[in-house]
Amino acid sequence: MKLKAMLIASVMSLLPLSGYAADLTIGFSQIGSESGWRAAETTVTKQEAEKRGINLKFADAQQKQENQIKAIRSFVAQGVDAILLAPVVATGWDEVLEEARESEIPVLLLDRTVDAPEDLYMTAVTSDLVHEGRVAGTWLVDEMAGAKCNIVELQGTTGSSPAIDRKKGFEEGIAGHDNLSIIRSQTGDFTRSQGKVVMESFLKAEGGDNICALYAHNDDMAVGAIQAIKEAGLKPGQDIKIVSIDSVPDIHLAMADGEANATIELTPNMAGPALDALEAYLADGTVPPKWIQTESKLYTLKDDNKAIYEMKKDLGY
Repeated sequence: MKLKAMLIASVMSLLPLSGYAADLTIGFSQIGSESGWRAAETTVTKQEAEKRGINLKFADAQQKQENQIKAIRSFVAQGVDAILLAPVVATGWDEVLEEARESEIPVLLLDRTVDAPEDLYMTAVTSDLVHEGRVAGTWLVDEMAGAKCNIVELQGTTGSSPAIDRKKGFEEGIAGHDNLSIIRSQTGDFTRSQGKVVMESFLKAEGGDNICALYAHNDDMAVGAIQAIKEAGLKPGQDIKIVSIDSVPDIHLAMADGEANATIELTPNMAGPALDALEAYLADGTVPPKWIQTESKLYTLKDDNKAIYEMKKDLGY
């Protein structure tokens, strides 16, 4: 049943919203499982769908845009009622999103944005990615208190909105502080394995004594880097300060052990607000804003990181 027909039916019958939610079939194109946070987002999205009685069709793109485009076209062919999309990169979506629009299937973006006309998607549920990076940079400014600090940066997947925006925000956060400088910056593709490999190359090129801090665009790369730092005979969190983004359980465990210093939370529940917006539209035609912002929170060594780890460890990370 297409959304337009469901909207008309819901207005006419005035039945409870949950009765229609149970009839929904929604496609979910997920980037992959490159990180603990990504796995948690998948788990939480499935939980949100089950809770609402929604039939969720899941497609793992294995970090390839071509797989996501194929999945969206498959969802359109199946006549789903809506599509949730966590886009692997920001560009190259216009054609397939236009196909979804022509079939009157709304697309809701999760945790990442796209460089496409706004009328091609219903809403984007994301954190403020630039703000996350800015918080990380500001934390390091305060932590160093004017002392000289050479920074190495582990970037996310090249071309992705988190990599672009988290880099931009961090640079804004440290701007005007000449004691802080980024001396090396390279993609670790948001994975632990590549985070370790790239950190090893940083240490080989610069030497541990010349690196004061690591900024990682996500926690998984930071966890991989921590292993590389330890294998180099250095103390992560002490010899090299570490700030990263996502607030996954393992980074809190590292912080509890003094091996990382700060993380900025990215909630894995992007589907909840997205499905709320979709259901409100079905109920009375309420059109959501183009951007629904989720909350970000800074955690440091001052927090009870062991307790936070225990709270998060069973969320699917």
